[in-house]
Amino acid sequence: MRLMDIRALFPGPNLSRRYHAQYVRPYLLRNLVIDHVDQVWGIDITYLPFKKGFLYLFVIIDWYSRQIVDYELSYSLEKEFVLRCLRRVLCHRKPQIINSDQGSHFTNQSYLDLLQANQVQISMDGKGQALDNVRTERFFRSLKYDDIYLKEYITPKEMICGVNDYIHIYNAIRPHASLGGLTPNAVCQQQSTVRAA
Repeated sequence: MRLMDIRALFPGPNLSRRYHAQYVRPYLLRNLVIDHVDQVWGIDITYLPFKKGFLYLFVIIDWYSRQIVDYELSYSLEKEFVLRCLRRVLCHRKPQIINSDQGSHFTNQSYLDLLQANQVQISMDGKGQALDNVRTERFFRSLKYDDIYLKEYITPKEMICGVNDYIHIYNAIRPHASLGGLTPNAVCQQQSTVRAA
C-alpha cells in the first residue's frame, strides 16, 4: 500500500483534548427545540489532509439552517485562529447558544471571556459524546468524503480554494433534504424576511 500510495480512510488525530476541567460548561441542548436561525451554533475543528501534510478547519454552523456561518483554515492548532473567526462573526451576528466539545480551544479563559462579553450562552458536549454535536460532525464527514478524499489536494493553496468552493456550494447551491429541499442560505433569507415583516 505504501509503494502504491494507497491510504486507508480512518479518523485522524484527536483534537478534543481539554485544557482545564474548571472551564468546562454543561450541555444546554438536551431536549431543546431548535426552531429558528441563530438560536444555536455548533463549532468544531477538524484536520484536512493534503499530499504532504494537513490544514486545520474551524467551522461555525447554524443548527437550524445548517448554514456555515463562518470558517477559518490554519496551518497550526494555535487557539488564535478560532478566536479570530469568532470575533469576526460576532461583530455582525450573534447566536443565543454556542455548543462545542471540551477541546482545549474551547476550555480556556480567552474563549469563555469572548462569548460572555457577547452575551452568548456556552454549551459543551459531554465527555466522549460526539453525538452531542452531530450536525457539525455530519458536515465534516460530508466535506471529507464528498471533496477532500476524492480530490486529493496536493498543495495547501489548492485545498483552501477547494474548501472555499465546497462551502459556497453547500450554503448556496446544494439543496438539503432536512430543509425541505432548500439551501441553508435560502432558509436564513426566509427567516430574515419573516422577521422584517
